This record gives sequence, structure tokens and C-alpha cells, in this order.
Amino acid sequence: MSTPASLQAQTTQPKDTTMNRTVVVEQEYNPDIMDASKVNVLPKVEEPTVSKKEVEYATTYFPATSIPAGLMRPYTGKEIQPGITPGFIRAGYGNYGNLDVLANYLFRLSDRDKLNVRFQMDGMDGKLDNIPFADPEIKKWNAFYYRTRANVDYTHQFNKVDLNIAGNFGLSNFNFKPESVNSKQKFTSGDIHAGVHYSDETAPLRFNAETNLMMYERQHNMFNETDPKTALKETIVRTKGDVTGAISDQQLVTIGLEMNNFLYSGYTKDYATQDKYIKNYTTLLLNPYYELDSDDWKLHVGANVDLSFGFDKSFRVSPDVTAQYIFSDSYVLYAKATGGKLLNDFRRLETICPYGELPEASIDAAGYVQRPYDTYEQVNGTVGFKASPYPGLWFNVFGGYQNLKNDLAYIGTGILTPNQFESYLSFAQNNTDNFYAGGEINYDYKDILFLSAKYTYRKWDSKANELLLAVKPAGEMSFNVRVHPFAALNLNVGYDYINREEVKDYAKMSAINDLHVGASYNVFKGVSVYAQVHNLLNKKYQYYLGYPTEGLNFLGGLSFQF
Repeated sequence: MSTPASLQAQTTQPKDTTMNRTVVVEQEYNPDIMDASKVNVLPKVEEPTVSKKEVEYATTYFPATSIPAGLMRPYTGKEIQPGITPGFIRAGYGNYGNLDVLANYLFRLSDRDKLNVRFQMDGMDGKLDNIPFADPEIKKWNAFYYRTRANVDYTHQFNKVDLNIAGNFGLSNFNFKPESVNSKQKFTSGDIHAGVHYSDETAPLRFNAETNLMMYERQHNMFNETDPKTALKETIVRTKGDVTGAISDQQLVTIGLEMNNFLYSGYTKDYATQDKYIKNYTTLLLNPYYELDSDDWKLHVGANVDLSFGFDKSFRVSPDVTAQYIFSDSYVLYAKATGGKLLNDFRRLETICPYGELPEASIDAAGYVQRPYDTYEQVNGTVGFKASPYPGLWFNVFGGYQNLKNDLAYIGTGILTPNQFESYLSFAQNNTDNFYAGGEINYDYKDILFLSAKYTYRKWDSKANELLLAVKPAGEMSFNVRVHPFAALNLNVGYDYINREEVKDYAKMSAINDLHVGASYNVFKGVSVYAQVHNLLNKKYQYYLGYPTEGLNFLGGLSFQF
């Protein structure tokens, strides 16, 4: 048997001779390592170091529209709008018996129910002199005029519809000039309103609807004051509604409808012949239109279609168009052409001239009256430019043309001269044209200072009856300044000037020239004192033909919020 060389080398070997030598070979053991051709060595771990840098804040202003929608908002608590005081009372008195009373209270019955109650009374009772076109023997006029208004308004909010029910009462009590046939007059009005309003403006289809029962009585309507049966009553059943459909976020189409049923009673017929003087009738007003509201354009394109049945039969169409182009965010070019029927009901007669008598229905049967025909505005077109070159500053320049069919005004019973006086004023009608141009400017500085000024020039024309133009304004100018130096004090100064058309050989009304000032001061929380002075220049002018107004007059009082 053989043994390995390594074991043989470890045993005792005989001493080598010249002829015999043992060679021992030793080899280092170095086997191959499988799957160990790569050795991963981790880098040396070093402690992190932080370099201190200055904090940089963004100071550039961006409009709100550029903020990303997903920007994280800071956490804030729930905001609750501070509630306003529900009650308000104001009472004041001045020379010429000037009276000012106003009371209003809002009952918040629940989150969805609100009831508002309001009462207002104003007027005067004093002696007026310098009566224009008056009998020279009459030096003064013991004039009085009081207006009383009472209103109740209830609203209930459903999820998407608001229900509104309201009632209104009005009383105007005044007297005529001393030489007038009727010495006193009284207008009594009342109406009941019920309507629904679709409050969800994002709905693709929404609607509004309402109905109104409106009553009005004129106590005297006849030139012969010896006949006590002169009261005339007007009842209007007014129904209105509209339906709006959204084409897109910027476009919509609306169809509006209004029907008025006029009913008359009282002194409306000849008691001998039973002939009807004032007849019942119905008007139907249709107003379809399309609207576009984009970033640059605002368009309203429609028409007014008016029909009347019975008294004042007619069929008329007028435009209802408005276009605005907005550029550079605060510059606007605009043009509009509108029109439509102006109902000459008894309420409108009072606003035009409370001292006006209804016109005679027949020369052969003088003593009874008739209702005026409705005025129709065939077109009222305006072009203009509005701009805001500086924050808080706005100006507007405009010009246009107006055409009226059966325009309503009032005239005296004869030629008005310093040596002749008038017994009454009577309503009259004819076609008129009106060219106008003007401008206005407003400036508001941080609710501390507000300035406004406006001037409008008008040129009237009537082919058939120029006497109507005597009461038309030829130029209108107004200027107002309001100053709010600190929280408790408000000051205002204003000036109104209205010049009238001059009709040769008939009348020239004195221009309205009213410089007025006012102030209010909050004495305690919820308690303020106020005062106002009108006609500081003590001018002799007239709002209605032949009727004087007060000279320098003042009024002051207290107001309470609770």
C-alpha cells in the first residue's frame, strides 16, 4: 500500500545519501469559491450636516383667478355673518310743518320664514307765498300735503322656491290752490300680492309667477264740485310670469308674460243716459329674449309685443336690445334700444302730477271724465361709453333718441301770464320726440369720500301740441358729495338744477334750483341725530305748473336701531 507524500514526509526518513534524495513537494490549498466573484462593500456612513439659509418670501401679487384649485387653505374657524338689527325708527319735524316718520321691523320667525312690517308718513303744512300765475289778490296759500304708506311682506323659503305674500296701503291727502274749483283731494290705494320665485339660479329651467289685486280711488274727478258723486275707483288684476331655460353656462332664453285687467266703478257713466265713459279693458304684454353673458360680451336681444282689448285697442311691437362690449377689464362700450307700453293707470297719474284733473270726455257733455290712453314708447335708443381708468373712479358719456306715442303731460286751462290765473290743471296727450345727451362721473375713496356729478341735455318736440312741452325738462344737472370722516359722522352736500322748456305765448316754469345739505351723528349705539336743509338759496321755483314750493326749509330728528 502506498501512503501520501505528505504523510511520508512526516515520518522519520533515512539520511540522504549521494545516490538517494527524497524530495518533498508542498502545495498551498486555494480552492475556487463559486458565486463569489462579486463582493459588495458598504460605503462609510457619515453624519449629515445642515446648512442654514435665509427664508425667502413671495411678494408678487397675483389675481385670485390664478391660484390653483388644489392649493391647501389654512384652517379657519366657521365664519358667522353678524346679524343686523331688525328694528328701525326715524322721526323728524321742521318748519312749514315738514314731517318725516319711518318705522320698520323684520321678524325672523325661523330660518326659512321672514316677516317685514313698514310704516312711513311724510308731508308738510304751511303757508306758501309768491304763487305763480295766481290771482293778484291772493297773497298766501295755506298748503298741506301728506303721504302715508303701510306695507307688510312675508317670505317663506322652500328648498328651491321662495313664496312671497305682501300687502300695501297708501293714502295721499292734500289741497289745491285757493282759486281751484275743488279745494281738497284724496287718493286711496291698496294691493295684495302673492308670488313664487325659483331661487336656484343654476337650474337648467326656472320660473317666476305672481298675481296682484290692486285698488285705487280718486275722491274728486269732476270740474263741477257741486256734484258729490265724483269718486272714481280703479281695480287692476295683474298677472305676471316668466320661464327661463339655460342653453349653456353663458346663454339663456326667457319668455315673459304680463296681463292686466282694468275694472272701473264709481263715476264712470252718465246717470241720466247710463252711457259708459270709462270702459273696462285688458292688456297683454309678451317679452321673449335671449341673453349671452361672457367675459367680453353681454347681449340681451328680445322684443316687446303689446296687445290691448276693449278700451285703447292696439297692437304694437318695440325692441328690447342691449349690447355691451368689455375690454381692458374696466372699459365698456354699450348700445341699447328699448320700448314698451307705459300704463297710464291712476297710480302713474299721481306721480306725473297729483294736482292734475282727468280730461273731459266730451265737449257736449262736460262734467264727466275719461281715462287717458296708455303711452307707448316706440323706441328709446342710447349709445355710450363707460370707463374706470383709476380705482374708485367711473365716468359715463351717452346720447340717444326717444319717441313716445300718446305721451302724457298736463296743461293749464288757458294762457298762463302774470295777469291771468288758472283754476286747475288737466292731463293732455300727444306724440313727442326727445333727443338727449349727457355724462356722469363718480368717485369713491375707501368709503370716506364719495363724489358724483351728472348732466343731461334734452331737446323736446311735439308737432301737434307744444303746450305739453312747458313741463318737460330741457336740462338736468345734479351734484352730490358725501363725507364719512369717522364712524359716527356722515355729511352730505347736494345741488339739483332742472331747467324747463319755454313755450312762447304760454308759460315758462321757473327752474328748480335746490342747494341742500345734511348730516347725521351717532350719539350712542343705535341712536343717531340727523338734520337736513333744502333750498339754501331761497329760490322761488315750482315742481308742478302754477304750484309754489317751500323757501329755505329744514328738518331734524332722531333715528333708532334696535
